[in-house]
Amino acid sequence: MTAGGVANWAKGPVPVIEPEYLTGILAAACDLAFVVSAEGVVRSILIDDETKEHARLSHWAGKPMQEFLTSESVRKFETALEAVKVTKQITRPVELNHSDKSEWQYPVRYSFHAVGPDASVLMLGHDLRLVAEAQEQLVQAQFALERGYEERREYDARYRMLMASTADAFVFASATDGRIRDVNAAAARLLGAERDELIGAPLAQEFKHRRRGEFVEKLVSLAASDFEAELSAQTTRGRREVLITPTVFRAAGERLIICRLQSENAQTASDDRLLDTLVALFHKSTDAIVLTDTRGVVQDVNEAFLEIADVSSLSEVKTRSLSEFLQRGQIDLSVMLENAIRSGHMRVYATKLANEFGARASVEISVVYINDQERPTVGFIIRDASRAETIRSTTKGAASADNSSHNVVELVGSAPLKEIVAETNEVIERMCIETAVELTRNNRAAAAEMLGLSRQSLYVKLRKYGLLKRDDKD
Repeated sequence: MTAGGVANWAKGPVPVIEPEYLTGILAAACDLAFVVSAEGVVRSILIDDETKEHARLSHWAGKPMQEFLTSESVRKFETALEAVKVTKQITRPVELNHSDKSEWQYPVRYSFHAVGPDASVLMLGHDLRLVAEAQEQLVQAQFALERGYEERREYDARYRMLMASTADAFVFASATDGRIRDVNAAAARLLGAERDELIGAPLAQEFKHRRRGEFVEKLVSLAASDFEAELSAQTTRGRREVLITPTVFRAAGERLIICRLQSENAQTASDDRLLDTLVALFHKSTDAIVLTDTRGVVQDVNEAFLEIADVSSLSEVKTRSLSEFLQRGQIDLSVMLENAIRSGHMRVYATKLANEFGARASVEISVVYINDQERPTVGFIIRDASRAETIRSTTKGAASADNSSHNVVELVGSAPLKEIVAETNEVIERMCIETAVELTRNNRAAAAEMLGLSRQSLYVKLRKYGLLKRDDKD
């Protein structure tokens, strides 16, 4: 085509295309081709056979094209037809959205060409669904990118506010090269330098007699230990004795060390003999001791618990729920936590402890709630009760067996077997309900969950056996 729209070939005459070849040429040049009358009635349809989505268009023949266009495309189609009547050709393509009832809808870009003396119009169309899908994916990607930027700015603002407002001194350093990545104002004052001066400097040079490689390796080793460890060091500038508590984590593929700095002068508790004695008692006690948060997540345990749970190190149980080691799981844990948090302690709770291999041991647990620190802690003292249980069962076994047999023998002949079994079941049921209510400190919801009953069923049985208190009846 020339600039004026007149057909022109570089060499030779315009080729004459035989009718049998025209269909193939049109099918290769476009995805859809329609011949429509001047009024827009579809006279013939040419479809790309390789595109399965267009196989249902045969019923369009003989019907107005307007029936298969969306409302906003009808006006564009009629305008294009009018333009073809006047100019015999439209130089700019027209994008129309097809719609066949509610089954499907897709956009097509058409070029309009006048053909034949009867004002028929040839519409050559290119399917724009792939383009529309790519545009939609691009828009979604842009939205996701903007959300990511917003979240990053939000987290960065929280991090900066936390670092600026906390009174604790924190230093972030790379575990690879040992250089300081970030430091808050409290740490900068403790180290005796400006924040901008510290960022990028080797962490080891801020402490006397510390070599970079050995110092970083020492911090990483302390962070990987089972128990919280501290490193004593002296600052280079202020000659201040500080305790460094390191923690290693990974961010964006890089290992970082967050160091909490504390002045030794403020750590009077570390020199307290009572604290040292309590720490030794915790680690050497024959009773298992577990420290958790208020949700029952394990924070620390002693060696006795590792032995009774058949676990090799603290790292295997830390951050796990204590319910994983209890016979009744979350039911036992919820009962103990609720009673301890409400009253401050729970003297004795009998249950069974399950180790990693499924073995169970009878235990008695005392619980203490410690709420006089920044993060409330719940302490569990677990005593092995299997030996005492064996002694009690041995001394009571013979007498109880004789009495039970004697009672059952007395009932034989005085009542049918069905009534004897029913009465025995009621006695057992009452004993189980009384035990559950006693273990849960009269917590009806926990007792019902322990027995596998609904609260309504439990109340019915409590009323049946006369176990409701007077205030409950009132």
